[in-house]
Amino acid sequence: MKRAYNFNAGPAALPLEVLQKAQEQFVEYGGAGMSIMEMSHRSALYENVNNETQALMRELFGIPDNYHVLFLQGGASQQFATIPMNLLRPGRPGAYVMTGNWAEKAIKEAKLIGETVVAASSESDSFKRIPSLSEIAVPDNAAYLHLTSNETIGGTQFAEYPTIGGNVPLIADMSSDILSRPVDISKFGLIYAGAQKNLGPSGVTVVIIRDDLAEESPKTIPAIFRYNTHTKNNSLYNTPPSFSVYMVNLVLNWIKEKGGVAQIEQYNRDKTNLIYDQIDQSGGFYKGFAHNDSRSVMNITFRIHNEELEKLFVKESEQQGFVGLKGHRDVGGLRASTYNAVPHESCKALAEFMADFQRRNG
Repeated sequence: MKRAYNFNAGPAALPLEVLQKAQEQFVEYGGAGMSIMEMSHRSALYENVNNETQALMRELFGIPDNYHVLFLQGGASQQFATIPMNLLRPGRPGAYVMTGNWAEKAIKEAKLIGETVVAASSESDSFKRIPSLSEIAVPDNAAYLHLTSNETIGGTQFAEYPTIGGNVPLIADMSSDILSRPVDISKFGLIYAGAQKNLGPSGVTVVIIRDDLAEESPKTIPAIFRYNTHTKNNSLYNTPPSFSVYMVNLVLNWIKEKGGVAQIEQYNRDKTNLIYDQIDQSGGFYKGFAHNDSRSVMNITFRIHNEELEKLFVKESEQQGFVGLKGHRDVGGLRASTYNAVPHESCKALAEFMADFQRRNG
Protein backbone atom coordinates (compact mmCIF):
# COMPACT_ATOMS: atom_id res chain seq x y z
CA MET A 1 0.00 0.00 0.00
CA LYS A 2 1.29 3.43 -0.95
CA ARG A 3 -0.13 6.19 1.24
CA ALA A 4 -0.96 9.52 -0.42
CA TYR A 5 0.85 12.69 0.58
CA ASN A 6 -2.28 14.05 2.24
CA PHE A 7 -2.39 17.85 2.59
CA ASN A 8 -6.19 18.11 2.76
CA ALA A 9 -7.55 21.01 4.82
CA GLY A 10 -10.23 18.90 6.50
CA PRO A 11 -11.22 16.20 6.96
CA ALA A 12 -7.50 15.74 7.08
CA ALA A 13 -4.70 13.27 7.66
CA LEU A 14 -4.86 10.89 10.60
CA PRO A 15 -1.81 9.11 12.03
CA LEU A 16 -1.21 5.78 10.31
CA GLU A 17 -0.69 4.14 13.71
CA VAL A 18 -4.14 5.35 14.79
CA LEU A 19 -5.81 3.99 11.67
CA GLN A 20 -4.11 0.65 12.13
CA LYS A 21 -5.19 0.47 15.79
CA ALA A 22 -8.77 1.30 14.82
CA GLN A 23 -8.61 -1.37 12.13
CA GLU A 24 -7.55 -3.96 14.71
CA GLN A 25 -10.43 -3.03 17.02
CA PHE A 26 -13.06 -2.24 14.38
CA VAL A 27 -15.07 -5.45 14.49
CA GLU A 28 -14.73 -6.12 18.20
CA TYR A 29 -13.83 -3.70 20.96
CA GLY A 30 -12.73 -4.66 24.46
CA GLY A 31 -13.94 -8.26 24.25
CA ALA A 32 -17.57 -7.11 23.95
CA GLY A 33 -18.33 -9.20 20.88
CA MET A 34 -19.28 -6.06 18.95
CA SER A 35 -17.81 -2.90 17.48
CA ILE A 36 -17.75 0.27 19.56
CA MET A 37 -20.13 1.66 16.91
CA GLU A 38 -22.69 -0.97 17.91
CA MET A 39 -22.65 -0.66 21.69
CA SER A 40 -24.82 1.45 23.94
CA HIS A 41 -23.40 4.79 24.97
CA ARG A 42 -24.69 3.91 28.45
CA SER A 43 -22.48 0.82 28.63
CA ALA A 44 -19.56 0.71 31.04
CA LEU A 45 -17.14 0.15 28.15
CA TYR A 46 -18.19 3.29 26.29
CA GLU A 47 -18.41 5.40 29.44
CA ASN A 48 -14.81 4.41 30.11
CA VAL A 49 -13.80 5.63 26.63
CA ASN A 50 -15.69 8.87 27.21
CA ASN A 51 -14.05 9.48 30.60
CA GLU A 52 -10.57 8.44 29.48
CA THR A 53 -10.73 10.76 26.46
CA GLN A 54 -11.67 13.67 28.72
CA ALA A 55 -8.79 12.80 31.06
CA LEU A 56 -6.32 12.65 28.17
CA MET A 57 -7.48 16.08 26.94
CA ARG A 58 -6.93 17.49 30.42
CA GLU A 59 -3.49 15.93 30.75
CA LEU A 60 -2.14 16.84 27.32
CA PHE A 61 -3.63 20.35 27.08
CA GLY A 62 -3.14 21.30 30.74
CA ILE A 63 -6.84 21.94 31.37
CA PRO A 64 -7.52 23.14 34.95
CA ASP A 65 -10.10 21.47 37.19
CA ASN A 66 -12.55 24.37 36.92
CA TYR A 67 -13.20 23.61 33.24
CA HIS A 68 -15.48 21.03 31.66
CA VAL A 69 -14.44 19.01 28.60
CA LEU A 70 -17.41 18.25 26.36
CA PHE A 71 -17.78 16.07 23.27
CA LEU A 72 -20.65 17.46 21.18
CA GLN A 73 -22.02 17.27 17.65
CA GLY A 74 -22.72 19.91 15.01
CA GLY A 75 -19.17 21.00 14.29
CA ALA A 76 -17.65 24.41 14.96
CA SER A 77 -20.40 25.90 12.79
CA GLN A 78 -23.00 24.96 15.39
CA GLN A 79 -20.85 26.58 18.08
CA PHE A 80 -20.95 29.83 16.09
CA ALA A 81 -24.63 29.97 17.11
CA THR A 82 -24.50 28.11 20.43
CA ILE A 83 -22.01 30.54 21.97
CA PRO A 84 -24.13 33.69 21.51
CA MET A 85 -27.30 31.76 22.42
CA ASN A 86 -25.72 30.92 25.77
CA LEU A 87 -23.63 34.00 26.51
CA LEU A 88 -25.06 37.11 24.84
CA ARG A 89 -27.12 39.34 27.13
CA PRO A 90 -29.05 42.61 26.51
CA GLY A 91 -26.63 45.52 26.74
CA ARG A 92 -23.60 43.21 26.50
CA PRO A 93 -22.44 42.73 22.89
CA GLY A 94 -20.29 39.91 21.61
CA ALA A 95 -16.93 41.27 20.43
CA TYR A 96 -15.23 39.55 17.48
CA VAL A 97 -11.79 39.75 15.88
CA MET A 98 -12.29 39.55 12.10
CA THR A 99 -9.45 37.56 10.56
CA GLY A 100 -11.09 35.85 7.60
CA ASN A 101 -13.75 33.44 6.43
CA TRP A 102 -14.32 31.51 9.65
CA ALA A 103 -14.37 34.56 11.91
CA GLU A 104 -16.86 36.14 9.51
CA LYS A 105 -19.14 33.10 9.68
CA ALA A 106 -19.04 33.22 13.48
CA ILE A 107 -20.06 36.87 13.66
CA LYS A 108 -22.84 36.42 11.09
CA GLU A 109 -24.45 33.80 13.31
CA ALA A 110 -24.04 35.95 16.43
CA LYS A 111 -25.77 38.88 14.74
CA LEU A 112 -28.90 36.75 14.46
CA ILE A 113 -28.90 36.29 18.24
CA GLY A 114 -27.95 39.69 19.63
CA GLU A 115 -25.67 42.72 19.50
CA THR A 116 -22.13 42.34 18.12
CA VAL A 117 -19.09 44.55 17.61
CA VAL A 118 -15.88 44.10 15.64
CA ALA A 119 -13.01 44.53 18.08
CA ALA A 120 -10.35 44.40 15.34
CA SER A 121 -10.14 43.45 11.68
CA SER A 122 -7.55 42.75 9.03
CA GLU A 123 -10.05 42.95 6.15
CA SER A 124 -8.34 46.06 4.75
CA ASP A 125 -5.24 43.88 4.25
CA SER A 126 -7.25 41.14 2.53
CA PHE A 127 -6.95 39.05 5.71
CA LYS A 128 -3.28 38.44 5.00
CA ARG A 129 -2.35 39.14 8.61
CA ILE A 130 -3.54 38.77 12.18
CA PRO A 131 -4.34 42.10 13.89
CA SER A 132 -1.75 43.05 16.48
CA LEU A 133 -2.83 42.74 20.09
CA SER A 134 -2.68 46.51 20.42
CA GLU A 135 -5.31 46.87 17.67
CA ILE A 136 -7.92 44.85 19.59
CA ALA A 137 -10.38 47.21 21.29
CA VAL A 138 -12.82 45.36 23.57
CA PRO A 139 -15.78 47.28 25.01
CA ASP A 140 -15.92 47.18 28.80
CA ASN A 141 -19.47 45.83 28.62
CA ALA A 142 -18.68 43.04 26.12
CA ALA A 143 -20.16 39.62 26.89
CA TYR A 144 -17.01 38.01 25.47
CA LEU A 145 -14.19 38.43 22.95
CA HIS A 146 -14.18 35.80 20.21
CA LEU A 147 -11.24 35.01 17.94
CA THR A 148 -10.31 32.34 15.42
CA SER A 149 -6.87 31.13 16.40
CA ASN A 150 -5.98 29.84 12.92
CA GLU A 151 -7.60 30.76 9.61
CA THR A 152 -7.29 27.80 7.25
CA ILE A 153 -8.17 29.70 4.08
CA GLY A 154 -5.75 32.61 4.40
CA GLY A 155 -3.13 30.63 6.28
CA THR A 156 -2.84 33.04 9.20
CA GLN A 157 -2.48 32.21 12.90
CA PHE A 158 -2.33 34.04 16.22
CA ALA A 159 1.23 33.84 17.51
CA GLU A 160 0.02 34.95 20.95
CA TYR A 161 -3.33 35.62 22.54
CA PRO A 162 -4.68 38.81 24.13
CA THR A 163 -5.06 39.18 27.86
CA ILE A 164 -8.36 40.87 28.64
CA GLY A 165 -9.05 42.76 31.82
CA GLY A 166 -12.36 42.95 33.62
CA ASN A 167 -15.14 40.41 33.33
CA VAL A 168 -14.84 39.66 29.60
CA PRO A 169 -14.04 36.00 28.83
CA LEU A 170 -11.84 35.13 25.85
CA ILE A 171 -13.34 32.57 23.45
CA ALA A 172 -11.38 30.83 20.71
CA ASP A 173 -12.26 28.67 17.73
CA MET A 174 -9.22 26.35 17.66
CA SER A 175 -10.62 23.90 15.14
CA SER A 176 -7.51 23.90 12.97
CA ASP A 177 -4.70 24.20 15.52
CA ILE A 178 -5.89 22.64 18.77
CA LEU A 179 -3.16 20.54 20.44
CA SER A 180 -0.57 21.74 17.91
CA ARG A 181 1.17 23.83 20.59
CA PRO A 182 0.89 24.43 24.35
CA VAL A 183 -1.75 26.96 25.40
CA ASP A 184 -2.45 28.67 28.72
CA ILE A 185 -6.05 27.49 29.10
CA SER A 186 -6.64 29.80 32.06
CA LYS A 187 -6.61 32.79 29.66
CA PHE A 188 -9.79 31.48 28.04
CA GLY A 189 -13.39 31.17 29.09
CA LEU A 190 -14.21 28.77 26.27
CA ILE A 191 -12.31 26.92 23.55
CA TYR A 192 -13.99 24.87 20.86
CA ALA A 193 -12.78 22.77 17.94
CA GLY A 194 -14.25 20.55 15.27
CA ALA A 195 -12.05 17.47 15.44
CA GLN A 196 -11.65 16.78 11.72
CA LYS A 197 -8.56 18.88 11.10
CA ASN A 198 -6.17 18.20 13.95
CA LEU A 199 -7.77 15.92 16.51
CA GLY A 200 -9.63 13.08 14.83
CA PRO A 201 -12.32 12.39 12.23
CA SER A 202 -15.39 14.49 11.55
CA GLY A 203 -18.41 14.04 13.78
CA VAL A 204 -17.30 15.30 17.18
CA THR A 205 -16.67 18.81 18.46
CA VAL A 206 -14.59 19.42 21.57
CA VAL A 207 -15.73 22.24 23.87
CA ILE A 208 -13.58 23.30 26.82
CA ILE A 209 -15.65 25.62 28.99
CA ARG A 210 -15.04 27.27 32.34
CA ASP A 211 -17.51 26.25 35.03
CA ASP A 212 -19.04 29.70 35.56
CA LEU A 213 -19.80 30.16 31.86
CA ALA A 214 -21.38 26.71 31.59
CA GLU A 215 -23.77 27.57 34.40
CA GLU A 216 -24.98 30.75 32.68
CA SER A 217 -27.05 28.90 30.08
CA PRO A 218 -30.47 30.57 29.85
CA LYS A 219 -33.59 28.43 30.20
CA THR A 220 -35.15 30.23 27.25
CA ILE A 221 -33.15 28.23 24.69
CA PRO A 222 -33.73 24.55 23.86
CA ALA A 223 -32.05 22.14 26.27
CA ILE A 224 -29.85 20.59 23.56
CA PHE A 225 -28.16 23.97 23.00
CA ARG A 226 -27.48 24.73 26.68
CA TYR A 227 -23.95 24.08 27.84
CA ASN A 228 -25.13 23.13 31.32
CA THR A 229 -27.27 20.36 29.82
CA HIS A 230 -24.10 18.69 28.60
CA THR A 231 -21.94 19.43 31.63
CA LYS A 232 -24.55 17.87 33.93
CA ASN A 233 -24.75 14.77 31.73
CA ASN A 234 -21.02 14.27 31.08
CA SER A 235 -21.54 14.69 27.30
CA LEU A 236 -24.07 11.82 27.36
CA TYR A 237 -27.34 13.79 27.33
CA ASN A 238 -28.15 12.28 23.94
CA THR A 239 -26.40 9.65 21.84
CA PRO A 240 -22.86 10.92 21.29
CA PRO A 241 -20.72 10.49 18.14
CA SER A 242 -19.20 7.47 19.85
CA PHE A 243 -16.87 6.25 17.10
CA SER A 244 -15.46 9.75 16.58
CA VAL A 245 -14.83 10.12 20.32
CA TYR A 246 -13.07 6.75 20.29
CA MET A 247 -10.89 7.94 17.40
CA VAL A 248 -10.02 11.14 19.29
CA ASN A 249 -8.98 8.88 22.17
CA LEU A 250 -6.55 7.06 19.87
CA VAL A 251 -5.16 10.34 18.49
CA LEU A 252 -4.62 11.69 22.01
CA ASN A 253 -2.76 8.52 22.98
CA TRP A 254 -0.66 8.95 19.83
CA ILE A 255 0.23 12.52 20.86
CA LYS A 256 1.14 11.28 24.32
CA GLU A 257 3.40 8.59 22.85
CA LYS A 258 5.09 11.27 20.71
CA GLY A 259 6.09 13.16 23.87
CA GLY A 260 3.12 15.48 24.31
CA VAL A 261 2.07 18.81 22.86
CA ALA A 262 5.42 20.60 23.26
CA GLN A 263 7.15 17.90 21.22
CA ILE A 264 4.38 18.02 18.62
CA GLU A 265 4.87 21.79 18.30
CA GLN A 266 8.56 21.39 17.51
CA TYR A 267 7.81 18.56 15.08
CA ASN A 268 5.25 20.77 13.31
CA ARG A 269 7.65 23.71 13.03
CA ASP A 270 10.45 21.54 11.69
CA LYS A 271 8.34 20.02 8.94
CA THR A 272 6.55 23.27 8.05
CA ASN A 273 9.83 25.14 7.73
CA LEU A 274 10.82 22.81 4.89
CA ILE A 275 7.99 24.24 2.80
CA TYR A 276 8.26 27.87 3.93
CA ASP A 277 12.00 27.79 3.22
CA GLN A 278 11.27 26.60 -0.31
CA ILE A 279 8.88 29.55 -0.79
CA ASP A 280 11.30 32.10 0.68
CA GLN A 281 14.30 30.85 -1.28
CA SER A 282 12.50 30.67 -4.64
CA GLY A 283 13.44 34.20 -5.72
CA GLY A 284 9.80 35.15 -6.13
CA PHE A 285 8.70 32.10 -8.12
CA TYR A 286 6.58 31.15 -5.11
CA LYS A 287 5.06 33.90 -3.00
CA GLY A 288 3.47 33.39 0.41
CA PHE A 289 -0.03 34.76 0.90
CA ALA A 290 0.19 35.58 4.62
CA HIS A 291 2.47 38.19 6.16
CA ASN A 292 5.53 36.54 7.66
CA ASP A 293 4.66 37.39 11.26
CA SER A 294 1.15 35.92 10.82
CA ARG A 295 2.08 32.72 9.03
CA SER A 296 0.24 29.60 10.08
CA VAL A 297 2.07 26.44 11.10
CA MET A 298 -1.03 24.49 10.09
CA ASN A 299 -1.95 25.89 6.65
CA ILE A 300 0.70 27.14 4.23
CA THR A 301 -0.84 29.35 1.55
CA PHE A 302 1.13 30.52 -1.49
CA ARG A 303 0.89 31.57 -5.10
CA ILE A 304 2.84 31.18 -8.33
CA HIS A 305 3.10 34.32 -10.48
CA ASN A 306 1.22 32.61 -13.31
CA GLU A 307 -2.22 31.02 -12.78
CA GLU A 308 -1.64 28.55 -15.60
CA LEU A 309 1.46 27.36 -13.77
CA GLU A 310 -0.63 26.97 -10.62
CA LYS A 311 -3.00 24.69 -12.51
CA LEU A 312 -0.04 22.72 -13.85
CA PHE A 313 1.42 22.52 -10.33
CA VAL A 314 -1.81 20.97 -9.02
CA LYS A 315 -2.06 18.57 -11.95
CA GLU A 316 1.53 17.36 -11.71
CA SER A 317 1.40 17.14 -7.91
CA GLU A 318 -1.64 14.87 -8.11
CA GLN A 319 0.20 12.66 -10.57
CA GLN A 320 3.01 12.37 -8.01
CA GLY A 321 0.65 11.28 -5.21
CA PHE A 322 0.00 14.65 -3.54
CA VAL A 323 -3.56 15.42 -2.41
CA GLY A 324 -5.23 18.67 -1.38
CA LEU A 325 -2.80 21.31 -2.68
CA LYS A 326 -5.34 23.41 -4.55
CA GLY A 327 -6.18 26.62 -2.67
CA HIS A 328 -9.64 27.33 -1.29
CA ARG A 329 -12.13 28.35 -3.97
CA ASP A 330 -12.61 31.80 -2.35
CA VAL A 331 -8.96 32.83 -2.70
CA GLY A 332 -7.41 30.44 -5.23
CA GLY A 333 -3.69 29.76 -5.27
CA LEU A 334 -2.12 26.83 -3.47
CA ARG A 335 -2.35 25.50 0.07
CA ALA A 336 -0.64 22.75 2.04
CA SER A 337 -2.29 21.84 5.35
CA THR A 338 0.36 20.44 7.68
CA TYR A 339 -1.62 19.33 10.71
CA ASN A 340 -0.19 17.19 13.51
CA ALA A 341 -0.70 13.90 11.66
CA VAL A 342 0.97 15.00 8.39
CA PRO A 343 4.33 13.19 8.41
CA HIS A 344 7.67 14.96 8.09
CA GLU A 345 8.30 12.77 5.03
CA SER A 346 5.28 14.26 3.25
CA CYS A 347 6.51 17.82 3.82
CA LYS A 348 10.01 16.88 2.66
CA ALA A 349 8.55 15.30 -0.50
CA LEU A 350 6.50 18.45 -1.18
CA ALA A 351 9.52 20.73 -0.73
CA GLU A 352 11.47 18.58 -3.17
CA PHE A 353 8.59 18.61 -5.67
CA MET A 354 8.37 22.42 -5.40
CA ALA A 355 12.09 22.77 -6.07
CA ASP A 356 11.88 20.47 -9.08
CA PHE A 357 8.79 22.23 -10.44
CA GLN A 358 10.58 25.58 -10.23
CA ARG A 359 13.66 24.21 -12.01
CA ARG A 360 11.50 23.01 -14.86
CA ASN A 361 9.22 26.05 -15.09
CA GLY A 362 11.15 28.97 -13.61
